[in-house]
Amino acid sequence: MEAQTALTTEERVREALRLVDDPEVGMNIVDLGLIYRIDIVPERVRIELTMTTPACPMGDLITENARRAVSAAMPEGVAVDIALVWEPPWTPELMSDSARQTFGWPG
Repeated sequence: MEAQTALTTEERVREALRLVDDPEVGMNIVDLGLIYRIDIVPERVRIELTMTTPACPMGDLITENARRAVSAAMPEGVAVDIALVWEPPWTPELMSDSARQTFGWPG
């Protein structure tokens, strides 16, 4: 089990999540600041993510794409749980500096 845990790092999870774009804005969900928390325990990864608004019509798609991307990057037998959360509410300040620059917002 230790080998699996060693292979399941937060950076590896973030790399997988960077492959998931919000189709409405064409940017990955990590740089958009949609990932609030990543917890890794033996044989399980739990991710808390949010959307830019509770009315986001892409929430189910983004959540499922995140689950698939992380599952594909994890060793066999590691479960991936995604929790869609709304607290704290998302704000543009949660975006990476490069994401804010892309949209022309001061960073």
